Amino acid sequence: DTYFALWRTPITVGGGPLVLSKPLLLWVNDGLMAVFFFVVGLEIKRELLTGELSSPRKAALPMIAAVGGMAAPAVIYAALNLGQPTLRGWGVPMATDIAFALGVLALLGRRVPVALRIFLAAFAIVDDLGAVVVIALFYAAELSWASLGIAALVLAALVLVNRAGVHHAAVYGLLGLVLWVAVLKSGVHATIAGVLLAMTIPARRRIAPEAFLARGRELLDAFAKDSSGSGPTEDQRDAAYSLEVACRQIEAPLTRMEHALHPWVAYAVMPVFALANAGVVVPAAFAAALGDRVTLGVILGLVLGKQAGVTLSCWLAVRLGAAALPTGATWRQLYGVAALGGIGFTMSLFVAGLAFPEPAALDAAKLGVLAASLISGVYGFAVLAPGERIERGGAERE
Repeated sequence: DTYFALWRTPITVGGGPLVLSKPLLLWVNDGLMAVFFFVVGLEIKRELLTGELSSPRKAALPMIAAVGGMAAPAVIYAALNLGQPTLRGWGVPMATDIAFALGVLALLGRRVPVALRIFLAAFAIVDDLGAVVVIALFYAAELSWASLGIAALVLAALVLVNRAGVHHAAVYGLLGLVLWVAVLKSGVHATIAGVLLAMTIPARRRIAPEAFLARGRELLDAFAKDSSGSGPTEDQRDAAYSLEVACRQIEAPLTRMEHALHPWVAYAVMPVFALANAGVVVPAAFAAALGDRVTLGVILGLVLGKQAGVTLSCWLAVRLGAAALPTGATWRQLYGVAALGGIGFTMSLFVAGLAFPEPAALDAAKLGVLAASLISGVYGFAVLAPGERIERGGAERE
């Protein structure tokens, strides 16, 4: 009772007409998770511009895997809940928790090819993008067109600021806050504001790599010439400051923000979200609870749906010549990665909170997510663990 009472504590921000009052749980789900989705959006934009999703050939297999890995779990869940009010939860088993899936893969060290890690990251990012679309289209409340109009104007302003070459994080942060409030009031889930804001963050450097190298050598030479051994001189301090400015200019705002926020998201936002949302009232008849339509649909969707959807869609794509297996990967390893895709955890819990306002259905969904994530993590690890260790030079040993 104390646990649930804590997250129901009302928190009020602002005053007068500009006031927001929400339970602590909603500040976590609408506020902190907007930061998480902002980082997800930055990752998606980076992958689209320079990563595994930057060309059709590179993107083919992860995108096909993500589509199969979203469709199969949704179909399995829907089949078990057809004609029931709980059908609304079909989006719960579609999601993959990229951090936990990659974390399990990291435990295997060099037993897994680098290309397979990249495949999982790209596939999970496309999966996250699919989750964003599902949330925006199917889990929105009644829409406020006035608030949507304000959000559209702010988004247009962000695009113009980007086009004007503005790189100051404070400008994007201020406009992003206004965008978040507008989206929150619109009826669309506030986390979508994080993704929209991320798409407007500049990915261009302010200085070319060649110019940075030349400027860096010039400043380091100036620093070395004035070395007296008695502490930095005024000229050395100027050179060091100029080098610091050049280092900021060579890094695009998108990359800089992603690197700065990632530790906060991984070690603060996600643990707080998990603590706030993983609480579930476990019924006395635990075995009977696992047979609930919602719980069973989520478990089978995440465990069997992800494995079948990802593996079969990839097999078809490779068989038809539309894509190729990741370099150095085997079908067993790809199947193991597909199993890890069933770790829905934070993303699935988030969608469950949107899908089920009723406590009983929400608890059933949470129980399914926690059970499926544990099963998928352990099983995926077991499938991948027997693999041979890949040495840095490329040779394999037992």
